[in-house]
Amino acid sequence: MKIKKLQKKKIIISVTNDLSTDQRVKKVCGTLNAMNYDILLIGRKRHTSLKLKRPYQTKRMRLVFNKGALFYAEFNIRLFILLIFSKVDIYHANDLDTLLANYLAAIIRRKPIVYDSHEYFTGVPEIQNKKLVKKVWQTIEQFIFPKLKHIITVNQSIAQLYKEEYNKDLRILRNVPNKVETLKLKSKSELNILEDKDIIITQGAGININRGIEELVEAMQYLNNVCLIIIGDGDVIPQLKKRVLELKLENSIIFKGRMPYHEMMQYTQHAKLGITIDKDTNTNYKYSLPNKLFDFIHAGIPILASKIIEVEKIIKNYQIGLFINNHEPTHIANQIKYALDNKELMSALKELESCILVASNVCPSNVVICFSLLHITIFKL
Repeated sequence: MKIKKLQKKKIIISVTNDLSTDQRVKKVCGTLNAMNYDILLIGRKRHTSLKLKRPYQTKRMRLVFNKGALFYAEFNIRLFILLIFSKVDIYHANDLDTLLANYLAAIIRRKPIVYDSHEYFTGVPEIQNKKLVKKVWQTIEQFIFPKLKHIITVNQSIAQLYKEEYNKDLRILRNVPNKVETLKLKSKSELNILEDKDIIITQGAGININRGIEELVEAMQYLNNVCLIIIGDGDVIPQLKKRVLELKLENSIIFKGRMPYHEMMQYTQHAKLGITIDKDTNTNYKYSLPNKLFDFIHAGIPILASKIIEVEKIIKNYQIGLFINNHEPTHIANQIKYALDNKELMSALKELESCILVASNVCPSNVVICFSLLHITIFKL
């Protein structure tokens, strides 16, 4: 789709992560930049943050606090000050943890605001057992959400939840990363991967509780000649590394940490099976559509998945993978073994997967259409 050049306007986009591996935000910023917006992307700076090289302006704030209530308070106060005193035409808030600062700035400056809800924030597992914390986030959402005019989310299931709760119609922008064309695929030896083992992989920015990774690690003790690569970071990584040592699986499980997207996809393309087995234990995960699902599709590898609603729809519709029925480690191991040993099945899945790469390539146009509609609505062009 040809991108129409529009009169240059300033949009400030904010998110609480460090910008390094957020493919959704990167895709949105890249599209808006191509649509001739003047972009300022604001996030946080951590000591582990990767270097950024973007064709638009970025600002990462160094904070005193790194987590909890004090982090969110410090981030939003400093963000609010930046938003108030910056030249801007549109505010763009990513997730509920940036919404308050953006909303208040938009009210004071009388500017439009776009809200991108990456997940069903009040349903995330990290706050389900923290009644006061959950109440604070619910109060912020209930105060602001009904007043918003321009809202985006990641899939139809979450859009429907918000429709039922607030009677709001949301636009859908799926978490599909832009396809990366690898100039040269590195060999296993160059990537320090064992040549004589079948590679399976899971990856993502949030390797946290209830993602099924704990059970996946346990399953590895029942598999021979299989190597699991875990790319990314999250709350359970220290626990997983300790468990790997206890099970003496250091030669079968490799932790790669965070890395730039194009580097991560080098490993993904060597895998024979991509794993996405989030648990249906909370509202957010129940309706999630993980980025890694589309990473596996881009890499052309079959998928082993849990039956959460949006993931199951895609895998069944395109017949590009198989499922686990529960999270027992022995069952997960059996499904992995079945997939890897069944050469005809794996070949058929890869052929089907290559067919829908065409569908994944329309993602950039989907972003353009979404934001063109928002631009027309906001500025009445």
